[in-house]
Amino acid sequence: MAENSKDNKKQDPIPPKWVLKIVSRTHVFLNSATRGKMFNTMSGDEVCFVTMTGAKSGRSITMPLMYVPYRDGLLLVASQGGAPKNPVWYYNIAKNPDISVRYRGRKMNLRARLATADEKPDLWPLCDKAYAPYADYRARTSRDIPIFICEAA
Repeated sequence: MAENSKDNKKQDPIPPKWVLKIVSRTHVFLNSATRGKMFNTMSGDEVCFVTMTGAKSGRSITMPLMYVPYRDGLLLVASQGGAPKNPVWYYNIAKNPDISVRYRGRKMNLRARLATADEKPDLWPLCDKAYAPYADYRARTSRDIPIFICEAA
């Protein structure tokens, strides 16, 4: 009989960056091709499409990201599945905080800011309720996972 304890559970590996890039671009293309009517989820969870400016390239980049509804905006959690490093999109938004977000037929221009250490204890329960794996991701890494609070610009 196999045990089903958390300690014996194998962690899912984090795919290489090139795989994530191809999957993201395909996801954005298919969502756009269906005029936003399809491909609004990733592994069964709803995503938003964030258009940001590249930190190095200066180009406009659109990525599907998990999100947490928050007040009149949303939260973006830079978890990358509990990887030891921040996702690339984190650096784009940190450098260029003015973003455009599309989800549920809405388009919003938002300004992102990093949540402070004092704000995070109130935000994590909201994030965990919206997407339970965030708690596992925090346990998986020693990195302080950043949360962006995105509000009307």
